[in-house]
Amino acid sequence: MTFYRQVGQVPPKRHTQFRKPDGGLYYEELMGEEGFSSDSSLLYHAGVPSAIVDSQVWDLPDLATVANHPLTPRHLKLHDLFTDTSKSNDRGGGVGNGFNTVDDRRLVLGNGDVRISYVVAEQPSPYYRNAIGDECVYVEKGSATVETVFGVLNAVEGDYVIIPRATTHRWLPGPNGVHAYCIEANSHIAPPKRYLSRYGQFLEHSPYCERDLHAASEPLVVEDTDVEVLVKHRGSGPGGIVGSRMTYATHPFDVVGWDGCLYPYTFNVSDYEPITGRIHQPPPVHQVFEGINFVVCNFVPRKVDYHPLSVPVPYYHSNVDSDEVMFYCGGDYEARKGSGIGLGSISLHPGGYAHGPQPSAIEASLGAERFEELAVMVDTFRPLELGEGGQAVDDGVYAWTWAGRRTS
Repeated sequence: MTFYRQVGQVPPKRHTQFRKPDGGLYYEELMGEEGFSSDSSLLYHAGVPSAIVDSQVWDLPDLATVANHPLTPRHLKLHDLFTDTSKSNDRGGGVGNGFNTVDDRRLVLGNGDVRISYVVAEQPSPYYRNAIGDECVYVEKGSATVETVFGVLNAVEGDYVIIPRATTHRWLPGPNGVHAYCIEANSHIAPPKRYLSRYGQFLEHSPYCERDLHAASEPLVVEDTDVEVLVKHRGSGPGGIVGSRMTYATHPFDVVGWDGCLYPYTFNVSDYEPITGRIHQPPPVHQVFEGINFVVCNFVPRKVDYHPLSVPVPYYHSNVDSDEVMFYCGGDYEARKGSGIGLGSISLHPGGYAHGPQPSAIEASLGAERFEELAVMVDTFRPLELGEGGQAVDDGVYAWTWAGRRTS
């Protein structure tokens, strides 16, 4: 994170006595990255944050992947993943499709650095903590209240919800549920370094700034005992990931105040100011976040190239170091016209394959002044494999749409 916040009550000096109204001590917890050498926050708990009374195995959803072999560009239709709403609602707490944003994610694509999942949820999630890495959850549709140990975030359509590694939280979908595109890193997720000063302030050329980031404004304090938290952590499972169900003696949401530079926040894609030019601009101008060995970009409604001979859609390109994943979540994406791509689609263009617009889209784009499109792109620097969700909704024909035929 890039700047300091204080929420609730904190003592005037860190690592000093901070007493409750009854005279007892609050319990100070440092939550920090990179072994005390990077961003951190100090949280003040009413209960002991280490006090657990049980730990059991949590059987994670299917995280196995298969290689994209033979090498093939693919069209994955994410909206087809949740057409069956018959899952039994055995968790209580309301009506809906029975799915929640934690247990019911369907793994679409993944590698050793990042995993991309999709879920349509109407039920409250369990309390949850991802100890593998940060999460960037894009709200495609609907809304949710995200309760965290730092306080409450209100997530609406178009929000990226950035949740730092090991943040205890849960999702409470709004009245129309939430459609969530989940990007789980094995690292931290942050604004690109080139947008920031050496002290962490957003620079003038950045397409967004501190005013566009929204964090909790007050603590969330809940009194309860024997509270179960699902923890995703490192181990010997698929992708080196396993799960545990840890039961805490007191509720983890017992923080009366915190301060620091590490906390969850939201950023809405509508607050991204697009960078345009006389000729076609390359994808890095659309970048919004980065992690280790991957970047996140967004393509938003914008004025397009204004050279008199410009070609507004992308040129064909061989991005030899990365796989490109585009999630189409709004408007009409010009470069993919004629391919079957629509809202809720993912296109996967793997490294080693030259990709670009459908031939008919090139002429059709000439003279355009604006593109009314919205897409979230993830570029990875290691090959992506297909998860069970991706395999289930592969249309099987996208690869041949440039040629219009297949020989076998």
